[in-house]
Amino acid sequence: MKKTEGVASEEDSEIDYDMELARVAQEIIKNKAKRVCIQLPAGLKKHAKKIQKYLEEKTGVEITIWASSCFGACDVPNLENTEIDMLIQFGHSKLK
Repeated sequence: MKKTEGVASEEDSEIDYDMELARVAQEIIKNKAKRVCIQLPAGLKKHAKKIQKYLEEKTGVEITIWASSCFGACDVPNLENTEIDMLIQFGHSKLK
């Protein structure tokens, strides 16, 4: 598996998945988002701070991590009445 570049710290190992974070950063910039919510499945939540730091550094926007459940693409958080203007869901499979 390809390791994600630029998201490891000394105390943590690199992420063993290609999270396409550079592509995610480009999408955030392209959509002119100001506040972004990242939703991760349980197995990736241990990398949340690294993902958040990387995306904030690359985009200059506020990144919030959704800490509640994520049981797949149908488990979309209710972000009504928030200032979040973009949701990015990470999962184990591509949506077609």
